[in-house]
Amino acid sequence: MSDHYVYVLRCADNTLYTGYTTDVERRVAEHDAGEGAKYTRGRTPVELVHVESFGSKSAAMSREYEIKQWSRTEKRRLIEE
Repeated sequence: MSDHYVYVLRCADNTLYTGYTTDVERRVAEHDAGEGAKYTRGRTPVELVHVESFGSKSAAMSREYEIKQWSRTEKRRLIEE
């Protein structure tokens, strides 16, 4: 069962934010309420544009790190797939 997720949000200023969670709906709601990451505060509302599921936290965290190293162009390709 997949309990770990990597997600990408599009913020109101059209920037992209990548994060890790065990509950996507809750985490997106936290970001929208200004209680998520410092980066997304003041950039609400956010829109969930990509989610990947993983069977382990370590796999999800590795993927999150990988995506965070990408350029905006590479991230846009990911969310357009």
